[in-house]
Amino acid sequence: MKTVTSAPLFPSLQVPSINSSAEFEGIKETCRNFSLQGKWRGRSSRFCSFFNSTLEILMSTRGDGSAALSLENVTLRFNPLLNSTSLWDGGNKWEVGSAVTVLLHSVERAALATALRSPERTTQNVTTESLAIQTQLVTGDCSQHSEVFMLRAHEETMDVHCATVTGAATQGLGAAAFISYSTLDSIISARRLSEGNLPAGGKLEKSHLNSRVVSGAIGDGRPINLSSPANFTLRHRQAKKEEEEALCVYWKVVAESGSWSPDGCTAVHTNSTHTTCSCDHLSSFAVLMAPTTVTESYPLTIITYLGLTLSLPCLFLAILTFLLCRSIRNVSTSLHLQLCLCLFLADLLFLTTVTRPGSQVACAVIAGLLHYLFLACFSWMFLEGLHLFLTIWNLQVVNYTSASRFKKRFMYPFGYGFPALVVAISAVVNPGGYGTSKHCWLSLDRGFHWSFLGPVCAIILINITFFALILWILRNRLSSLNADVSTLRDHRLLTFKAIAQLFILGCTWSLGLLQVGPAAAVMAYLFTIVNSLQGAFIFLVHCLLNRQVREEYRRWIKGFPMFSTKSQTYDLSMSAVPTTSTKTAESAATRLGSIPRSSSTKPNRLEPPVMLCSMRFMELCS
Repeated sequence: MKTVTSAPLFPSLQVPSINSSAEFEGIKETCRNFSLQGKWRGRSSRFCSFFNSTLEILMSTRGDGSAALSLENVTLRFNPLLNSTSLWDGGNKWEVGSAVTVLLHSVERAALATALRSPERTTQNVTTESLAIQTQLVTGDCSQHSEVFMLRAHEETMDVHCATVTGAATQGLGAAAFISYSTLDSIISARRLSEGNLPAGGKLEKSHLNSRVVSGAIGDGRPINLSSPANFTLRHRQAKKEEEEALCVYWKVVAESGSWSPDGCTAVHTNSTHTTCSCDHLSSFAVLMAPTTVTESYPLTIITYLGLTLSLPCLFLAILTFLLCRSIRNVSTSLHLQLCLCLFLADLLFLTTVTRPGSQVACAVIAGLLHYLFLACFSWMFLEGLHLFLTIWNLQVVNYTSASRFKKRFMYPFGYGFPALVVAISAVVNPGGYGTSKHCWLSLDRGFHWSFLGPVCAIILINITFFALILWILRNRLSSLNADVSTLRDHRLLTFKAIAQLFILGCTWSLGLLQVGPAAAVMAYLFTIVNSLQGAFIFLVHCLLNRQVREEYRRWIKGFPMFSTKSQTYDLSMSAVPTTSTKTAESAATRLGSIPRSSSTKPNRLEPPVMLCSMRFMELCS
């Protein structure tokens, strides 16, 4: 940067006043009266020496207007103060806060004074190892200038309206200065906050600085209310995490010291690398990163524990039923059994690890197991939906044997292998993604939670598609039934079991994606209630509403032989059919299975595929 050598065009121009500043007067009085003894004397003298050095720099910018003034030379004199480790590392909280306040105000006033002393240079830029400054002068009205000025220092910018600068003009010349500090953010931290200056909720208490400290000033540096807010775009020191919230704050002077305050500043835009702040005043600003406030609802917690506590014994009874009741063993019950096992283990692990263990390794292992078990649950839910769809679709040919062999051949490798593959890849790509500071679950960093949400969303979408197609097929098949035959079917039970498939197939987990906007609270309660009771739904539909299972329960309770030796028939499907219609249904199924219908027989108005289609759906739902 070249030093300006020409005399100023406005020799009588008033530069920013120093002596009238209240915070400077208070600190000067403190330094004059320092008489501390012992170990505090050296630290206090270092602070007063720092303060006197800043005053000397400021006084050099005032002058009489005849000496040339260089922004570069003035800026370089602040470098030793910013790099003084003796004060920053050894000072107490009040000394550091006061030194920061003095430094910030001194640099602002020095930059404005230098700009006003060199009016022939409308724009000046200086970058040193400790800070970068850009100044802008505005003469006359704003018709000759842009409506909004953008000042840049380092990678940060300030947008300020021209009318704001001219409104604070001194003798017809307006000045704006924007300063970005390279190292000041490492000196200031959220730990320097004043106790009584925290916003509601205490977000700043757990926050940390994640940007350079910048300053904006106009006119002579005195505080003014802006007619139009100024915007500051600050680059993050580290990429913003998804569980973090960007807070725009300014350095608020409190009793000659200072602390961060969010008053008057709002984050209007933020992404992983930058945050734009809109502020109704000018001061020194920064971006703090605070953990996103997630208020755990006590009622939702109670509902979760009650629902899972009810689901666990239901799942345990369902597992025993599917293992011991031989008369209902088939592909469907095999799928039900594996889903119940995975869901039981996942719910049990979730309940027993409510409190995060102290070991990070243990928490990561628990998170990995939960990731695997819940993915396995959804894998078996997908297989349940696929089996139900294929069976209904292929009922026209009644080829159960080949379909069963196909499913048994591939369902176990997929049901347990697919989630293992996903977890293995996730652990290799981001091993630190398992476990957070509060919960043993997947971290939000780098979108790691999508290793669970991605497969889950895909399976939910596929199962909803399967369910819609099944209902469409049944509607077309059952629409041909006449009124007499349709009375044979208990439509209420059929409807209930069809709707229950939405819960069993995991489609209700999609409610978790709808927890946004005004309906977020309602969706949160629905999601918690429905999904915590998924185990109870499975036991209700597949066991209690299954007539053949109920008969087995009666035999066990009465002490009869536990296992039925009857071969598997269509009795499962008849759980939804009144007793008086059993012979009619069995006759239809028999004619479809092996006995060709005689041409001389009076045609039945119920076509066998139609009857069997609805029967098979009821069997698979049971």
